[in-house]
Amino acid sequence: MITITVKKRKGTYLELISKGHAGYAEEGQDIVCAAVSVLIINTVNSLEAFTDDKFEAKEDDGYVSIRFTAPVTEKGKLLMDSLILGLTEIEHSYNNRYLTVKVKEV
Repeated sequence: MITITVKKRKGTYLELISKGHAGYAEEGQDIVCAAVSVLIINTVNSLEAFTDDKFEAKEDDGYVSIRFTAPVTEKGKLLMDSLILGLTEIEHSYNNRYLTVKVKEV
């Protein structure tokens, strides 16, 4: 299962961490994993291309993190809101069997 944890403070994004593999199908055939990967990668690329947000992104097998190092701009917030919307739609489409999204106020 993929577990995504999003940390926010007073409505501002601080960090997103994605851990694990969906387990929907074999590697290379897993549409849930592919969908999650595309959404996260596109968001990182969009943050870099369309905003002045300061953040660090890291990835490894079954792991991705996005950590903001300065307050998120309105454009960045919109991109992150869109990412969370997409991820939660996938979560609900598969009845929380392959993906869990947790948004925490810290």
